[in-house]
Amino acid sequence: MKYGYARVSTKGQAKDGNSLEYQEHALKDAGAEIIYMDAFTGTKSHRPELDKLLNDIQDGDMLIVTKLDRIARSTMQGIELIEALVDKGVIIHVLNIGMMDHSPTGKLIRNIFLAFAEFERDMIVERTQEGKSIAKQNPDFREGRPKKYSKAQISHALELLDTYSYKKDKAREYKRCTAVYCLWPSR
Repeated sequence: MKYGYARVSTKGQAKDGNSLEYQEHALKDAGAEIIYMDAFTGTKSHRPELDKLLNDIQDGDMLIVTKLDRIARSTMQGIELIEALVDKGVIIHVLNIGMMDHSPTGKLIRNIFLAFAEFERDMIVERTQEGKSIAKQNPDFREGRPKKYSKAQISHALELLDTYSYKKDKAREYKRCTAVYCLWPSR
């Protein structure tokens, strides 16, 4: 049986050619009959679909993935997982590398690619932290999502709602421009 496994870590990966849809299409083109997909970060060890796959896959089966870092982000986790699968008799086909086996060359290539995947992830984290520290030097910096409504707008909306002091013909206008939209009673 040919199994496929796809995983995304972030919403932004869709832009990098790593979306679940892209991976699913590539896995089907490579002959995967059953595809398991996780939408969790690679730094978490518990991935429900991967766990199901590992339970279902047997000696003589093939596991197809688009890239090596789709299985694991850390070198140690990747090495352990691939070694366990190869020891179980599973053939691993990484579409952008080739087949994984127990030969010395296969082990070397596997370790190098997994190390680079971990290095890339660490560099992204480092750059993100550097950017955040630079942004925090700006006195107007606010961490997190920008507020949709100002305190004045929310106070105004609550006042209108509590006192019913808005006119029916103006209600739609208020509803559009203030937080009344969120607080509008269902009638």
